Formats: sequence, C-alpha cells, structure tokens
Amino acid sequence: MAANDRSTAERLAAAKMIASADDPIPTVGGILVLGKRPQDFLPGAYAQFLRIAGTEFGDPVTDTEVCRGAVADVVRRLDDKVIAHNRTSVDFLSGPVEKRSSTYPLDAVQQIVRNAVMHRTYEGTNAPTHVYWFDDRIEISSPGGPYGAVNAENFGQPGVVDYRNPILAEAMRVLGLVQRYGFGIPAARRLLRAGGHPEPEFRVDPSWVHCAVRARA
Repeated sequence: MAANDRSTAERLAAAKMIASADDPIPTVGGILVLGKRPQDFLPGAYAQFLRIAGTEFGDPVTDTEVCRGAVADVVRRLDDKVIAHNRTSVDFLSGPVEKRSSTYPLDAVQQIVRNAVMHRTYEGTNAPTHVYWFDDRIEISSPGGPYGAVNAENFGQPGVVDYRNPILAEAMRVLGLVQRYGFGIPAARRLLRAGGHPEPEFRVDPSWVHCAVRARA
C-alpha cells in the first residue's frame, strides 16, 4: 500500500468505505466499520446482551450490556460477555489428566452471534441484535429476515449463502471476525453436536431471524 501512491481517500474508496475519492461521503459499510459512533447515524447498529436468571422472559436480569461502537467493538464486547458467562467445569478425579468442559462450545456461539451481526439489516429499523442468555439456552435474534438466495427452507444449509451487507461481510473477514464462505452455521451445528448439545433451533420470519442454542440435557 505504501508503494502504490494512492491517497488515503483513494484507498478508502477502493475498500468501499466512502463513495469515491472525489465524493468522500461514508458508505453504510464505512460507518459501521470505521465510524467512531455509528449509532449516531444508524441507531440500531448495536447489540443488547442480557443474562436472565431463569428460563422465561420476565425472570430476573443479573447482567446487561449495550454493546456499541464500530462493528469490531460490538463483536468483541459480545465475546467478553459470552466468555464471562460460559462456565467451565474441571474433572480431575475420573482419570490421570484433568478434563475441562464449558457450558457451551465457545466457537459455536461466536459463529452464530457473529453471523447475526453480519447478516442483519441496519437500515429501516432501530432494533438491535439481541443475545439473551437464559439458564437453559441462549437466544440470538437479528432484525431482517432471509435475504437473496437464502430463504426459510434452505437457511443454514451448507453452501447456501447470500450477503445483505457485502462490504461489512468483507470487512469482518479481513478483520478476522468471520469466514466469508457460508460455513458459520454448519460449523456451529457440528461443534454443538460434538459437545452433546441439541441442534440449534432457527426460526426465520420475514423481518427477524431467531436462533436458540440449548444447554446439554
């Protein structure tokens, strides 16, 4: 990049963070990826985390966090909350080597949460991404129904992918937050099965996508 003699504006335009070098108005993707306070322009561009002590809405809330900032900040703050609440047990009696197991496979939860952040709609709504952690499950919801080639019937199937936010998807891939290959949900399914969890439950509505990840029985 240092040798190609492009200006900062030209580099931003090439990455589709601004409209063009001559018209340096931020794109929606640019606001989400590089903005200091994206929520000033896209009020729903944040995530709401709740830890609910119980199994029903209305049970006591023991932890809450509004995750704001650029998309990388939102994802990393959600990571912090998921890691903090994902308890790890240690078994050092059943064998010569201690065994550690977590309530949920972290990679599986991260895949689903990051997919929700990446594929949601950011325009025409003030609704955030929701991550609600109950005693028996985690519920992840994102505004915006299926998009393009994805529909309620093929949602989450291997190789079926489309991008409502291609600039954001590419930026999250470059930042190392996701893989842009449509493998996120299949990978999460595999990790949950390996950990003895039920299959994740998806409900795809015209304006929302919901996922429930249940604890082991």
